Amino acid sequence: MKKLLFTITVFAMTITMNAQEKEGITLTVVIENVLNDEGHVLSALHNEATFMKAEGLETSHDKAEAGELILTFENIQPGDYAFSVLHDANDNNSMDFETNGMPKEDYAMSGNSMPMGPPTFSDAKFTVEKEDMQLTLRF
Repeated sequence: MKKLLFTITVFAMTITMNAQEKEGITLTVVIENVLNDEGHVLSALHNEATFMKAEGLETSHDKAEAGELILTFENIQPGDYAFSVLHDANDNNSMDFETNGMPKEDYAMSGNSMPMGPPTFSDAKFTVEKEDMQLTLRF
């Protein structure tokens, strides 16, 4: 009986320790300057493998409201990430472009780099460590 109780206790401690190790930080993203209430604000947290190639690791689809939008993402593990956000005013779930290739809809990236042409992961990258963090992006 004591051996069974000991085994159960060790098993429970192992599960608890593993659960604690997997807890990450809280990432708060403040999106400033949403110009109107049209459509939705689409946002995504990416790693290098998903950036500009696939759906984000964490995504958000929020009704647009003029002003400021605050998003919270829980349990983000340490590593390098990039954050992208698009005000999809016409709700077609994609970025629309002018004939000259310039975006028609507001967007922002972490890193605050606005290169000519598509952004790169290295331009938009930020590092998550052990402390909760906040990003502020502006349309």
